[in-house]
Amino acid sequence: MALDFVAIDFETANSSPASPCAVGLVRVVEGKIQESLSMLFQPPLGYDWFHPGNIAIHGIKPEDVADAPGFSEALPELLVFTEGLPLVAHNASFDMGVLREASAAVEFDLPNLNYACSLKMARKTYELESYRLNAVAYAIGHEEFNHHDALADADACARIVIHMANRHEVEDLTGLLSKTSQRLLPLVVG
Repeated sequence: MALDFVAIDFETANSSPASPCAVGLVRVVEGKIQESLSMLFQPPLGYDWFHPGNIAIHGIKPEDVADAPGFSEALPELLVFTEGLPLVAHNASFDMGVLREASAAVEFDLPNLNYACSLKMARKTYELESYRLNAVAYAIGHEEFNHHDALADADACARIVIHMANRHEVEDLTGLLSKTSQRLLPLVVG
């Protein structure tokens, strides 16, 4: 088994986890970045208002998603891209909460998905003052990225996981999870 996973990062329109407006996905196969996907979409109805604070963080405005598909239309493409691989996110509780809550908001039944948290693994791998995504990325030498751009953040997450696997001298996600006292978790819905 090789280091295979999909790094994922969501940006939200407001404080609700049911308000995704962008996602970045980076597929890693055999420890190498293979392909990426970036999508803008309209958040689910009722959660589709944009808070100025969120706009200030990621720069996505209502007009940027006006002609984009709705989340329910984008979700199947997102899931096809994952190819059933485990998902990894930096602060996975946020991103998995977004996936779970937004899917529920559009009444979409998610397939069985497993995930891991690169933030938790990083805490067991590096000695840093901060374990925020940008701090860990900078610590591994990945300094040139547009933080809070969903694709750039997913790419940084993927690079961090690859770096951690190399540092721990493991060949797969299971080995990395074991070395960092973590485990693959099921995305529980409903």
